[in-house]
Amino acid sequence: MKIVKKRKKLIIIGIATTVVAIVLVTLLGLRSKDSEISMLQVLTMDLTSENDSLKTQLAENLMQLNELKGQDQLKINLELKDKIASIEEAYKSAVATYEDLVVLRESAKDTSTLDKEFTSLLVLMANQNYEEAIKGLDSLEAKIAAEQAKIVASFAIAASVPVNNAPPGSGYSRQAVNTDIGQYQVSLVAGDMASTKVIVDTASTGTCTNDCPVLSLSEYVSRSGAYAGINGSYFCPAEYPSCAGKTNSFDTLLMNKDKVYFNSDNNVYSVVPVVVFHSGSMNFVGQSSSVGRDTNIDGMIANQPLLIQGGNITFGGDGDPKKGSKSGRSFVANKGGTAYIGVVHNATVAEAAIVLRAMGMENALNLDSGGSTALWSGGYKVGPGRNIPNAILFVRK
Repeated sequence: MKIVKKRKKLIIIGIATTVVAIVLVTLLGLRSKDSEISMLQVLTMDLTSENDSLKTQLAENLMQLNELKGQDQLKINLELKDKIASIEEAYKSAVATYEDLVVLRESAKDTSTLDKEFTSLLVLMANQNYEEAIKGLDSLEAKIAAEQAKIVASFAIAASVPVNNAPPGSGYSRQAVNTDIGQYQVSLVAGDMASTKVIVDTASTGTCTNDCPVLSLSEYVSRSGAYAGINGSYFCPAEYPSCAGKTNSFDTLLMNKDKVYFNSDNNVYSVVPVVVFHSGSMNFVGQSSSVGRDTNIDGMIANQPLLIQGGNITFGGDGDPKKGSKSGRSFVANKGGTAYIGVVHNATVAEAAIVLRAMGMENALNLDSGGSTALWSGGYKVGPGRNIPNAILFVRK
């Protein structure tokens, strides 16, 4: 009887030490051992060789899971319910906090103090001190938010930037735009569609779902002979733990300059907006599922949200904190027969729509932002940003 009780106790202890890996699998939707390890590698990628024991401990927990996750005891042991909930909360917070740190690094000069604090919280989690880890992660999130607020508050439009609500007729411009909600800086490039062909280039030659190739915006510009370019659609960066198993992939509709369609199977019922580039014009459509697979066009790219359509603002916010935070907001737009690509600086997505409407844009689509933000016109005007899987380019006809 004692032996049975001891064995049961050992099983419970073993489950508690390895349930962290179950959370990684169920929470992040991972399916293979390789993708589980990939996620763990991303979460600990900033740890130095001095932290090898921490990496080993987390990896051992993950490996032990493969022996226990199929056992009935794991499914029926109600004593572990609270423990599992605590671990799930801890890892959700850890992933979110790490990704917020990645975003902060894109604009902050030094995050070393916060990075060390995050490492100490990983130690707590490896030692199964989840309650303290959760408290620490909440505190660290507040510190990250405070640093982001400082960066936003420090942004100022230089006195040398001209105030002008009219977009340029051609070429590059950086200007201040007056709106009912304040003044915003905009960097943008204009291309007359009578002489400019708007194309979409991709690093991959076809649909890619994981470990996809990426290029810098300057590489896209160079290999296509473009005179201007901007980053494209949302994608899953390799440095994000939640992107393990789908790194550098995007799942929205796109047709590149080689007339290859991407992600058609994902977009049969898609409600994601799309912009279609024709020879001499562009068409903004509310749902990519409603467009065909025409290879006579110059290009097509879907992203969200649609900011302006027919001169009217179509996005006023949706509660998504990422869209509601201040950042450089990339866009593609048109006014009459002129195409525009550019960045509204230090704005939420809803604010970007107001700014572009104040400039008289007739249609505008939001593009990826944050660390992906990049604008090229004879050199980087914004960025260079991270390497990206696709880009919108202006090429002379």
